[in-house]
Amino acid sequence: MLFLAVVVFISLLFPNNAKFKYTFELGQKWRYEELIAPFDFPIKKTQTELAAEYAEVEKKINPFYRIDLNVLERQIIAFEAAFNKQLEQVKGEELYKDVMNRPDVYLQFGKEYLNGVFKEGIVELAPQHLEEEKNFVIDIIEGHSVYSKTLENIVGLEEAKASLSDVLPESSLSESDFLLYLLQEAMVPNVFFEESLTAKNLQNHISEISTYRDLVRQGDRIVLENAPIDSTTYQKLISFQEQYEKEISGNKSELGVYIGYLLLTSLILGLFLIYLLAFAPTVFERFNELIFILIWIVIYSYLVHFIETAGVLSAYIIPFAIIPIITRTFYNDQLALFVHVVIVLIASFLSSLGYEFTFLQILIGIMVLLCNVNTRDWTKFFYSILYVFLTYSLGYIGLSLIKEGSIQALDWKMFSWFFLNVFFTLLAFPLIPLLERLFGFVSSISLVELLDMNRPLLKELNDKAPGTLQHSLQVANLSEAAAQKIGANLLLVRVAALYHDIGKTKQPEFFIENQSGENPHDEISELDSAKIIIDHVTEGIEMAKRKGLPNIIIDFIRTHHGTTRVEYFYRNFVKNNPDREFDESLFRYEGPKPRTREETILMLADSIEAACKSLQNPTEKELGEVVEKIVAGKIAQGQLIDSELSFKELDQCIEVFKQVMRSAHHTRIAYPDKKEGKTAVTDNSQEETPS
Repeated sequence: MLFLAVVVFISLLFPNNAKFKYTFELGQKWRYEELIAPFDFPIKKTQTELAAEYAEVEKKINPFYRIDLNVLERQIIAFEAAFNKQLEQVKGEELYKDVMNRPDVYLQFGKEYLNGVFKEGIVELAPQHLEEEKNFVIDIIEGHSVYSKTLENIVGLEEAKASLSDVLPESSLSESDFLLYLLQEAMVPNVFFEESLTAKNLQNHISEISTYRDLVRQGDRIVLENAPIDSTTYQKLISFQEQYEKEISGNKSELGVYIGYLLLTSLILGLFLIYLLAFAPTVFERFNELIFILIWIVIYSYLVHFIETAGVLSAYIIPFAIIPIITRTFYNDQLALFVHVVIVLIASFLSSLGYEFTFLQILIGIMVLLCNVNTRDWTKFFYSILYVFLTYSLGYIGLSLIKEGSIQALDWKMFSWFFLNVFFTLLAFPLIPLLERLFGFVSSISLVELLDMNRPLLKELNDKAPGTLQHSLQVANLSEAAAQKIGANLLLVRVAALYHDIGKTKQPEFFIENQSGENPHDEISELDSAKIIIDHVTEGIEMAKRKGLPNIIIDFIRTHHGTTRVEYFYRNFVKNNPDREFDESLFRYEGPKPRTREETILMLADSIEAACKSLQNPTEKELGEVVEKIVAGKIAQGQLIDSELSFKELDQCIEVFKQVMRSAHHTRIAYPDKKEGKTAVTDNSQEETPS
């Protein structure tokens, strides 16, 4: 039902027009048979041709400037106020007698002069027109009329102010310098650039330009089979494709197109479903994990659709690298790559970027997995992000060279999309802990936190059962070495080893590693002893749940004894009660048996460490025999029947177990005794020479 829901959600995004059935590139050969025009269609002009025509029109269109009629009235009022203020300041002085005697004449002259200047217009040129030639024409709007002027015949602010020095001395006013500063201050631009009106006028003229340059008639040859696609042929094909999508696609059934997309999407997701059933059944069987995988398909499909519909951004801005980074954090490389490919294939249906988009995104997924991105290591993480950017860039350059044959044809804007893509990929880091909480996963970041010995459960284990903690540390070392050898998750198995026996803190004195005197088992029956021993698993599970340990760690606690028997107490009970009938399950752990490689390693390491610890000064041979005996016993009891561990990996683990136990026990080697002809045993830690 989930898979069907995903198909339905994605199907709402499908385009309803048929795709052009040919793919072609400039400079490549036409890979199909000779193409004849099935209908008349016009040939589009190239972007270069259109840009040249647009530029030519732009040169012919005069920009609009408008006289602001309110400026005159405003500045006359300001001038009069400034005149009266200055007149008050010079009262009683001998300097401006004529002004004091005839102030109205001076005021009126100033008003009339400003009126003439503002009627003529003081132009504030737009920045783009400052460098134009003197014969450059602008259209000035005054009220409802429009007239043209060249730059040579317009007056700017500085020019208007400078002209006062010539005009005032020639006036009939004997003390005209009184007005110089006042009039200069009153002068401001009153003719301004009308950008929106100019742009609208330009757009109207541009819209009259035809985007087509020629016509291909029905029955005309468009391109020959295997002929190279030059710029002329390419433009014909582009034009044919556009007309095809209008005419042919418009006549085709939208339902048929929809069914085609639906079929392809169902095929992709169907194959993905088969993959999960065959190679990742645990993901398929767990509802939250299946939701986690499928939701990425829906999210990325809608992201691509939104960006394609908006038409402002490029789909290359979408950080597809996040998919393999996050998926491999919680699962493995194989599943991460498969999920990535499925998402890219579906996204390709919704994108207009062609096979280049699909190629680059799949390439990015491969690069991420090869980089082995580790979100715990910031340095390595940033290097991986850099490699993603380089992969995008080099891939794009290669594809462009194939199409254009020259690096000069590169669209440099693409690199900004790649940079933003890589920047958004950094979101993978904060997403990981968020997704952990939402879906109940565990990442390497959380596992490292769980290794802290000050965590409540480990601190309690150290305080109440220090012997068990030492045992857990040894099991952790043993498990980690084996996991590293076979390529299993060594961090996961180390954390699990530290927590696998936390249930022993309830009654630590009943476990031999915590005993220093009398054995409390001597005071109770074998059945009670077996129950206490078995209950450490149940108690551990309950404690782990209360403290919020991840489910994957709880699974280790649950499976580290599988369904084995508490053999010592079982045999004693049988020996002491030969004729008594009893339920054997009372001496057996509930299980289940280990399933993953890591769970299997922990079970074997736990038993091997405990068994080897009971040996007194063991030799290398004795340790090897114990390791092999323990493993053989688990196999004989069917404890490894559900395990993912292969026989080859099991053999590798056995060798590692032997090596680590030899190091831990400082094993002895036997030397021949020359005098007695017997074997003398010496400790490797002492440099002795056989006598």
